[in-house]
Amino acid sequence: MLRRPPPLHPGAPIAVVAPASAPRSRSTYEEGLARLRDRYDVRTAWHPGTERGYLAAPDAARAEALHQAFEDPEIRGILCVRGGYGCLRLLPRIDWTLARKHPTLLVGYSDVTALHLALYARADGTGLSGPVVTEWAQADAATLKSCQRWCEGSTVSDLTAQMDASVNVLVPGRASGPLLGGNLSVLTRLLGTPFAPSFEGALLVLEEVAEPPYRVDRMLAHLEHAGVLDAVSGVLLGTFTTGDLAPETPTLSLSRVFNDYFANRPYPVVTNVPYGHQLPRCSIPIGVPGQIHATSSAASLCAEPVVDA
Repeated sequence: MLRRPPPLHPGAPIAVVAPASAPRSRSTYEEGLARLRDRYDVRTAWHPGTERGYLAAPDAARAEALHQAFEDPEIRGILCVRGGYGCLRLLPRIDWTLARKHPTLLVGYSDVTALHLALYARADGTGLSGPVVTEWAQADAATLKSCQRWCEGSTVSDLTAQMDASVNVLVPGRASGPLLGGNLSVLTRLLGTPFAPSFEGALLVLEEVAEPPYRVDRMLAHLEHAGVLDAVSGVLLGTFTTGDLAPETPTLSLSRVFNDYFANRPYPVVTNVPYGHQLPRCSIPIGVPGQIHATSSAASLCAEPVVDA
């Protein structure tokens, strides 16, 4: 049974944690934190000075910050400073019994994918793949609105509502199942570990940034060989960027890579979902039941509330 957290309304107490890397820019972080304080009661927040290389703090300190946020009965949201790298290192240290006992909305994306999927697998918890703190100062109104309506338990369930985007249908069809996924490279690193959820019957959501087509190809092959692409009931592909590609290097386009892996699937596959590392984008609830209804020309993407509204 899902352990949905209480809703996160304006003025509610939140904790700002850095489970992965520190912000690239201190001013960007401070600006985002200030904007968060305009909307929520920020009880605790990560402070510079604890960095350890590419990590925002040593593993024990980052895990303890999460534990304190889960344990505090007044905290209604845990908002992550940024992604980067480091969440995978924390998974064996996290008290999943505590997370299950005190469900709290965890908001973040990218490297936070590891926490979201492990939270679902080990504590039956839901999470929100949404903006990190360093984005709050620059995020557009539609991006923040998408996040806020999920936080507050909005009954408007269309994933792409209010987003100026048009999804593409690669394979039409209908499907339902729990929404699971996030960043492709982080997700593949969970396979074969005790922190990976079962993808049987799931709606798989994927996005990636600055990965050339051959690396995306490799990761999709990993998912296929691990049985994930046969187990799921539908696929939503968000924004994928390749970074700079050398013009003289042979390559396939990402669309051809997607066709190779998904065009003949027996379930619906929708691409160009406005979700990923680029703004504007929609937030995606993780772990909750969702539905895809895709025709040859349009798609409806819906999900249940991520909070116990």
